Amino acid sequence: QVQLVESGGGLVQAGGSLRLSCAASGPTFSRYGMGWFRQAPGKEREFVAAITWSGVNTYYADSVNGRFTISRDNAKNTLNLQMSSLKPEDTAVYYCAGGSRTFPNFRASRSYDLWGQGTQVTVSS
Repeated sequence: QVQLVESGGGLVQAGGSLRLSCAASGPTFSRYGMGWFRQAPGKEREFVAAITWSGVNTYYADSVNGRFTISRDNAKNTLNLQMSSLKPEDTAVYYCAGGSRTFPNFRASRSYDLWGQGTQVTVSS
């Protein structure tokens, strides 16, 4: 069973950058489609970005497209989310997620079997 552990969250000023990482244990990481979701206080969890098992195809929510970049390194069992031009509305707990059947419904949290514990990102204005 693959386990996911996020890191890299923190406090940053608006316009700044952060890089989130997700370390996966287990030998099957490279078979999984992966994604990032986020949940702000009082709001539902929302899709942020997704990447296919090979890393060739990436997808983004409109709200982060052009500012965030998802990537993966299957040799190192890691998933990354590079976030730039951060806005206060990006403040949330960010979760990495994975599964064997994430596509084509990669925007739906129910498509993912595995979840990390989350890491807090706070963007001050």
